[in-house]
Amino acid sequence: MPIPSHTVRAVNDLTARWARTAAAPGRNTVVSAPSAWVPLAFLAAGAAGSAAAELGLALGVPPHRAAEAGRQLVGALGELRGVEAALGVWTRGDLPVELRWTTALPPDSHRLLGPDTAENQAELDRWAADRTAGAIRRMPVTVRPDTELLLAAALTLRTDWIRPFAARPYRPRSGPWAGLDVTGLSRTTALLDRVGVADTEAGPLTVLHVLGLDGIDVHLCLGGEDAAPGAVLAAAVRTAEQPRALRLGSTLADGEPGPGLRSYWHPSYRSEHQLAQWTVEFELSAEHDLLADAELFGLRAATDATRGHFPGISSAPLAIGAAAQSATALFGPKGFRAAAVTAFAAIGAGTGPTRRPPYRVRRIEADFSRPFAFLAVHRASRLVLAAGWVAEPRVAEREPEEPEDWEGTEG
Repeated sequence: MPIPSHTVRAVNDLTARWARTAAAPGRNTVVSAPSAWVPLAFLAAGAAGSAAAELGLALGVPPHRAAEAGRQLVGALGELRGVEAALGVWTRGDLPVELRWTTALPPDSHRLLGPDTAENQAELDRWAADRTAGAIRRMPVTVRPDTELLLAAALTLRTDWIRPFAARPYRPRSGPWAGLDVTGLSRTTALLDRVGVADTEAGPLTVLHVLGLDGIDVHLCLGGEDAAPGAVLAAAVRTAEQPRALRLGSTLADGEPGPGLRSYWHPSYRSEHQLAQWTVEFELSAEHDLLADAELFGLRAATDATRGHFPGISSAPLAIGAAAQSATALFGPKGFRAAAVTAFAAIGAGTGPTRRPPYRVRRIEADFSRPFAFLAVHRASRLVLAAGWVAEPRVAEREPEEPEDWEGTEG
């Protein structure tokens, strides 16, 4: 089942807007807009009045089409190689629920909450852990005695690199990570166009495509040293949607054509051009209170507990009492892993030979050894599955014997 292009645009728009507020200097973060978009769509399908209008605007889809779009997206995600997606809906046994709304849900997604709050929480935590292979161990919202309805979406993705990186301990000598013992990742390819530079609202942006085996790629995106993290991450989403905006590596001028890039002619023992890639291993986790930025998610009106907002879900008055996401991401020498659970609760109310190199080849060096953005992108549809900001890399498990220099490294 292909992902409709209008849904891809709508979800990526939410990613870009969320990125502007989620990414901040000095703080790691990761978000998954698809995991939030699906339950928001089903909330919109049952909403009325100003709550419906706000949710539709945040989703980029009219409320009367939201349930179909949400069901299509969760179904399409579940069919992608390397991706698992699920929606869970829990309601109180005595809550009257509209049949039209429940029949629009994915099969087997509706369950009942029991009378014991602690048992309900344990069940929800198990659901989150089971749907993310243990990456998210707890539901990001807490069940309260007055919780009448809870919607949650889980998304996991994994991809192995077509060509792994070489890993070694590394200690940057300059920049924000100077002196940190981290795991450096390096490799060299003859495909210069795996890197490109785009002119964006955040300034010049260097984008390195790291291709995965399952049709899921990770884009590493480096902006100028003074560029705001949120602006860089939002701009990165647009480059994922519009790859023609990139000036590809084979067309770049000599010198420093983009952030973290150096391009020059280089004596070599091989006739192929060289794209040397240097980055770091990172492991991120983040907790997001979606109500802290309720307008972004179309939830401002829906949190007014003085009246109900979802007559299409239940004749009983319901308002949103909690909304949160837990997300993780791991980028390593062999591949990438990410997971997210989003929940909404409604309450009542590399050295060479010594002979002279016979060739002169184009060499581009892409160095991601300072804070950068990343995207996990479904290659065919260009849907951004996860996005984040790497303010601090993963600390190496063992210290390097001496400070390392990237120069000459090949993977």
